[in-house]
Formats: sequence, structure tokens, C-alpha cells
Amino acid sequence: MTLPHFFDIINLMENTKKIENYEIMLAQANALFANEKNLLSNLSNASALLKMTLPNSVFTGFYLFNGEELLLGPFQGGVSCVHIKLGKGVCGESAQNRETMIVADVTKHANYIACDSAAMSEIVVPMIKDGKLVGVLDLDSRLTDDYDAIDQEYLEKFVAVLIEKSYWNLDMFGVEK
Repeated sequence: MTLPHFFDIINLMENTKKIENYEIMLAQANALFANEKNLLSNLSNASALLKMTLPNSVFTGFYLFNGEELLLGPFQGGVSCVHIKLGKGVCGESAQNRETMIVADVTKHANYIACDSAAMSEIVVPMIKDGKLVGVLDLDSRLTDDYDAIDQEYLEKFVAVLIEKSYWNLDMFGVEK
């Protein structure tokens, strides 16, 4: 066996394990949110479930859109930025473009907002309900290049479950919708 082939096998094994972990997380999310519609409770438990599933995370949380900017919602991690304008930082870019963004190395991203010096890579998934932006899921990792297409696929599925299972009344966050 050649060395490059060996590394291909290792990568395949790591990806298989990652997919298995995400499948378990999605099953847990469906069970967790099956009988609970409260948005605050579900966002809080969602951030905890993500933190438990993704051990390299230094931040797992949500920013909610108030019609003008993103406001910090439930999260797991250190003290974080509270207000993010559309187009600013990875969260603001993802929200403005309504597309998932993966940043392999945040130190090389020109529009990065540094909230935690331990964050080295980031993925942000926009949250769209009935065609309207309601927020973003934001994950930061202590490792560079920690997120890929597998993470994107499963985190987008996770957001879809959360959106479907929760009652989206953002009044409790001071968000006028």
C-alpha cells in the first residue's frame, strides 16, 4: 500500500465517523424537538447538542435577525459579539447572501470579526423560514480547515429540523417580525 493510498483510507474512515456522528445528532435533534416548540428552549438545546457533537468547537450558537441586523441568541462558548450588521463578518455575509459560508482559516478572511482568539475556522448557515431570514447558525472551531461539505450538508439539515419543529415567535428577543 502506498502512503497516499493509506491517507485516502484514513480520510474515508474519518468522514464515515463524521457522518455517523451527524446522523446520531440529527436523530437526537428530532427527538429533542419532537414535543417542544418553544424557540428559546430549542435554540438553547440546539447549541448544547452541537457543542457536544463537535468537540473542536469554541462557539456554537445563533444570531437572530431583527429586520436590520443580527443579534446574539442562545449559544455555547465565550463572550461574543452582540450586534452584527448584514454584510459584516462571516455571519453578516452569510445572512446577506443567504448562503452557507465556510472559512477554512479566519485569520486570512478579510471580513472576519474576531470575537474569540481561539477560533480558527468557521461555518455559518443561514436560517430561512417562509422565505424570510430569521437568523444564522454560527460555529467556530479551534482548528483551521475544520469544516467541509459534509459539515455543510448536515448542519443545513439540522437547521431545517430546528426551523420545522420550533414556533418562531421572535418577540421574546425584541425582534419585530
